[in-house]
Amino acid sequence: MSDGTSTATTGLVLAGGGVAGIAWELGVLQGLVEADADLGAQVLAADLVIGTSAGAAVGAQVTGGAPMADLVAAQLAEEHGELEVEVDFEQLVADLGRAAAGAGSERERRRAIAAVALAADTVDEAARRAAVATRLPSTTWSPRLRVTVVDAATGGLLVLDAAAGVDLVDAVTASCAVPGVWPPATISGRRYVDGGVRSASNADLAVGCDRVVVVTPTPAAAPQPFGDLTAEVRTLARACVHVVHADEASVAAYGPNPLSPATRAASLRAGVEVGRTAAPALRAAWGD
Repeated sequence: MSDGTSTATTGLVLAGGGVAGIAWELGVLQGLVEADADLGAQVLAADLVIGTSAGAAVGAQVTGGAPMADLVAAQLAEEHGELEVEVDFEQLVADLGRAAAGAGSERERRRAIAAVALAADTVDEAARRAAVATRLPSTTWSPRLRVTVVDAATGGLLVLDAAAGVDLVDAVTASCAVPGVWPPATISGRRYVDGGVRSASNADLAVGCDRVVVVTPTPAAAPQPFGDLTAEVRTLARACVHVVHADEASVAAYGPNPLSPATRAASLRAGVEVGRTAAPALRAAWGD
């Protein structure tokens, strides 16, 4: 288990965003490779990869040894292991906000949201874990990967890594446990929920890196109900930080339910275009 700090040179931060976010982030990374192969390789080989929720799945994928072409093809394939779920995502976020409205501290706010998750009627844990397992090309931890989860009982953030002794599928399942939609994941007798309950990106965990790219499937002007990316970037003041945001076409590709696997192909293609467009600015920011 990591304390979240790093002495790495480069960092890749992958934010939450549902099934659509997984496809979109993979698309962005593929777009970077297509526009600037050397830059794309640098990003994919980042010394530190921080994944939250959807980003945890993408982080495990891109550090798991599978070629990007295979990861992209999996998003475009009709067959998949995802579970379909009907949810009004905007309403869900509003409901979670109301549940946490009376909390006196950030940790109490997370506990209130986790309480919603613990009380929700969802699929069982085994079914959800099995679905998440189909996302991962390998179940071996990369020493570069960090996965964020929130303890449902305490509201505390945990940053899981290769030294934590936690199965990678369990870690990713916990990080992707959207409150009110998916069951909290059990690890060593404790229940954990989505790392996005603390922050959609947890970009501040890249402190210590010299160069950081944050890939987030939300537009720059979108409200941030969980975390504050601008404030997190300020904590990385010594680093060169470049944020890749979603555009309007990407948001249209997600549709009203970004948790639906039906969004995968369109979201991936939108992400590829964003990645291609973002490559020159990222190259200018990161240099050679």
